[in-house]
Formats: sequence, structure tokens, C-alpha cells
Amino acid sequence: MNAPESMRLDKWLWCARFYKTRSLATEEIGKGRVTVNGQPAKAARDLRCGDTVALRQGAIARTVIVRGLSGARGPAPVAQQLYEETADSIAAREKAAEQRRLAPEPAAALQEGRPTKRDRRNIDRAQNWGDRWSASIDE
Repeated sequence: MNAPESMRLDKWLWCARFYKTRSLATEEIGKGRVTVNGQPAKAARDLRCGDTVALRQGAIARTVIVRGLSGARGPAPVAQQLYEETADSIAAREKAAEQRRLAPEPAAALQEGRPTKRDRRNIDRAQNWGDRWSASIDE
């Protein structure tokens, strides 16, 4: 089967498994989250080998170079051969992952409000109910 010379951007993003459906790819393109060669793109834009595509998947920004075109969505190992991620993009993704890993626990910033499970256990231990069957004060 011969690979096409050019194909639609939304279809390529779907075939390369960046988005689960073509409609999701089209939606992300419409929101301006995908650019081709530094230019804002439309879903029907023709994509060719050698083009640079910058996209966002949630909070993750990626820059890839188109290495191949496929007429159908295939398995992940085949889809990964359709593009090559730039070194800057890989470094930025790894740096962001490291920052997320080292970020403090969001609940630790709360001074008031609902206690975490660990806080609840510490409170229960501190109150030292002992062998009492009720929390009410015995008279």
C-alpha cells in the first residue's frame, strides 16, 4: 500500500495517536492548540513529510516533525514511526514531569477545611478515647 503524499492535519493527528478521535483533533485545532510550521492551522490543512507540528495534549506541549503519512490508524508502534519528537520538546516534557513529581501535596497548603485521612487519624489518636464506648462525657 502506497503512503499518500499529503493528508489532512486532523486525520494525521488521529492516525499518529495524539488524539483518540478525529473530532477531538478537529476541536483542538479549532481552539488554536495546534500549529504547523509556526502558523495557526485548520483541520483540513494538507500536511507533508518534514512539516513541524506543535500541539498540546492537556498540559503537555509537544513539538514533532512529520516523518510519515498513513491512510489508516494503526497500532501504537506503527503510529510512533509517523513522527519524531524534537530534543527541546522531550527536554521540556521531562522537566515538567519532574516539577510535577516534586510539587508539594495540594492538601498540605490548606490551613483550614476538611482534614485528610492522615489528619483524621492523628486527631483520633490525640483525643485518646481509650476504652470508652461513647464520646459523651460521663457524669
